Amino acid sequence: MKRKPLISLLSDFGLKDSYVAEMKAVMLSICPDASIVDISHEINKYDIQMGAYVLARAAPYFPEGTIHVAVVDPGVGTERRPIIVKTEHSLYVGPDNGLLMLSAQREGVSSVYEITNPKYMLKKVSSTFHGRDVFSPAAAYLAQEIPVSNFGPEISDPFVPSFTQPIVHEQEVRGEVIYIDGFGNIVTNITTEHLKLMNIRKREHLSVALKDKNITIKLCSAYGEVSANTTLAVVGSGGFLELAVNQGNASSIFGVKTGDKVILKPQHMQLT
Repeated sequence: MKRKPLISLLSDFGLKDSYVAEMKAVMLSICPDASIVDISHEINKYDIQMGAYVLARAAPYFPEGTIHVAVVDPGVGTERRPIIVKTEHSLYVGPDNGLLMLSAQREGVSSVYEITNPKYMLKKVSSTFHGRDVFSPAAAYLAQEIPVSNFGPEISDPFVPSFTQPIVHEQEVRGEVIYIDGFGNIVTNITTEHLKLMNIRKREHLSVALKDKNITIKLCSAYGEVSANTTLAVVGSGGFLELAVNQGNASSIFGVKTGDKVILKPQHMQLT
């Protein structure tokens, strides 16, 4: 039995206004059989990094072939391109501002297309609401198995922001903060794979440069491995390295925000 097409939806629109409902209405008008799952509409306004992280956390748990629509789009109506990213697992629809790439790269990007064909947009395209007029129709037509190549030309230069890939040197990993969760845990873009490249193992102590502070912390398997109010590092359930304080708020203590740089080394390789 053929599975119904599945579309996920993420935005910074909130739920006060009609914007999310308008997008869903467009999708269902074109593809009535589609199932639409909300990932989040509470992304901080214009916060592309936060949107990218939340999308990257949720996307791996969706079935193969899911179409992910993500709209955090402060550049709507400008020269930034509307794109479709095809990966080995999913399709991503949204603005070419880096929002899609953290998740897409983790799945393996196969190709990227610019959406230019007016046949797959609403007849009237607002300069301020591409989520409804461009991205929603594109997702719905993809759900009807319209080939990706029909939407416009393949491109080779999608915008890939620095937060999608830390830099690994022989003695250190240079990453950045991509999210602060509700507990104040500082989520970085450094993953298990980067730690393996540095031969960093659990229960090893790390030297971490975070803003203007240099700290030494233990890489743990769980928050409770250290006493209350003690700083630790842990690979969270999303696969990203977190800097945390057990039963405390690390972001408040260290005064960090998304975009702040993080440099880490095994403790025996001291930071300079």
